[in-house]
Amino acid sequence: MSDSVRVKVYTSTHCGYCRAAKGLLDQRSIPFEEIDLSQDTAARVSLVERTGWQTVPVIEIDGTLIGGFMELRAHAMNGGLDDF
Repeated sequence: MSDSVRVKVYTSTHCGYCRAAKGLLDQRSIPFEEIDLSQDTAARVSLVERTGWQTVPVIEIDGTLIGGFMELRAHAMNGGLDDF
């Protein structure tokens, strides 16, 4: 995906919160890059080492880790996604 994509969503295949996060972004027509960690153990370990978080989704906006779905939803409710 292009460097102009400001949102990355780290996911796994059977994750309801991952689907909810992607749905929220889709509803707002915010483009995002999905990084599916389901079959990539090394990438998942690397993400855990970088973030300290064991669960997905992990959402990154403009290089800043936001958190998971609940944090993304709060960010949206506080106007944090209004400039997309």
